[in-house]
Amino acid sequence: MSKTSPEDAGNFKAGYVAIIGRPNVGKSTLMNRMVGQDLCIVSPRPQTTWHRILGIKNLPAAQILFVDTPGIHRSDALFNRNLVHAAERAMADADAILWLIDATETDHPDDQLILQKLQQEQPKAPVFLAVNKVDLLAKPLLLPLIAHWQTAYGFAEIVPISAAKGVNLDRLEALLVASLPTGHAFYPPEDLTDRSERFFIAEILRGRAFAILHQELPYAVAVEVEAVRAREGQDLTDVEATLCVEKESQKGIVIGRGGQMLKRIGASARPAIEELLGTRVFLKLNVQVEEAWRKDPKSLKRFGYRET
Repeated sequence: MSKTSPEDAGNFKAGYVAIIGRPNVGKSTLMNRMVGQDLCIVSPRPQTTWHRILGIKNLPAAQILFVDTPGIHRSDALFNRNLVHAAERAMADADAILWLIDATETDHPDDQLILQKLQQEQPKAPVFLAVNKVDLLAKPLLLPLIAHWQTAYGFAEIVPISAAKGVNLDRLEALLVASLPTGHAFYPPEDLTDRSERFFIAEILRGRAFAILHQELPYAVAVEVEAVRAREGQDLTDVEATLCVEKESQKGIVIGRGGQMLKRIGASARPAIEELLGTRVFLKLNVQVEEAWRKDPKSLKRFGYRET
């Protein structure tokens, strides 16, 4: 006698969970922990997530589609406005909203901005508040903090967690699953994301450039992957990519004396790209100037940061 799966029995849960929050509260760390894969760039510097990234968590009776979003913050810059709009669109499309705050920094103006947006828009999806970094907070301060947020908004649940340490994430996951609608899985069980290999190669390179060059060029580098070609009959893939900067002077910084900085970025990124592709990689990197690309709508569209 064949067994009936939860999906066949109508008990399967599937839906989108938008992870929102101001910059640098641990959204990408939480996403990577929940999915069990390093899909998102993690950095101590704010605003490293520039794209909406989908992470798929497959469970026996559920499929959770986590959407990591750029940090919500006040800014008049075109590039930053596009990032905030991406987060707002994810909220509008979500079956559940997971707002992440930092337990160690509780009076931030961008948190108030997010609270105002929720109060004004009153989303139909349940909103969960995850109080992150509780491992860094003195225990007597936690209950008053939770009590404060309970009066601020009608959250479905407030859950103290540590994304970095994995504290209380099982409970958070169970609450999110219970809030999702019943239905069928959106993606095959072997899928971890909806993004392409080229996207993640670009993110790996951007992350390594960001980590190595952050003091000189914190946010001026975009990456475009031109080619990913497997060599026939060999365990080797050729990858060609271009790092785009905004000024000629920045190009020299990225290349470095005798090309040493560019070589360092490539050497740092290559192991992760090889792990992603499952082959050895021959990596060819170029650097070019895209004048003030973060202020140009056409360049934003080209690099995947669409103006709305």
